[in-house]
Amino acid sequence: QVQLVESGGGLVQPGGSLRLSCAASGSIFSINTMAWYRQAPGKQRDLVASINTGGGTNYASSVKGRFTISRDNARNTVYLQMDSLKPEDTAVYYCNADRVRYAGGGSILTAYNRWGQGTQVTVSS
Repeated sequence: QVQLVESGGGLVQPGGSLRLSCAASGSIFSINTMAWYRQAPGKQRDLVASINTGGGTNYASSVKGRFTISRDNARNTVYLQMDSLKPEDTAVYYCNADRVRYAGGGSILTAYNRWGQGTQVTVSS
C-alpha cells in the first residue's frame, strides 16, 4: 500500500509564504514523478508544479517565479515553497505520485497516479 499525506496548509495574508509537504509511506523503492495540483471551488484540478527523479521541474505559468518544488528522495517527500501568495492561489492543494515502485505481497509492484487527501490554502487579508 502507498499513501500520501500532505501538511502545511493554512491561512496566510497576500504576499505571505507557506511551505507544503507531502510524504509517501509504504515499502517504497522509488517514485518517478511527484507533483502538486490545486483545485479551487467550482474549478477543475490543475497542475501547479511537478518534479521528476532527476530533479527536472515544470511549473504552471501562473506560479512560475513564486513557487518552488523540491523533493527528498531518501524520505520520499515532496515540498512546495509558495512565496508572494495571491488571493487567486486559494485552493485545495493535492499531492500526486506517479509510477511508485513498492514491495507488496512478496512482490515488487508499481502504483500509478496516487493522490493525497488535500490541504487547504487560503490567501486572504
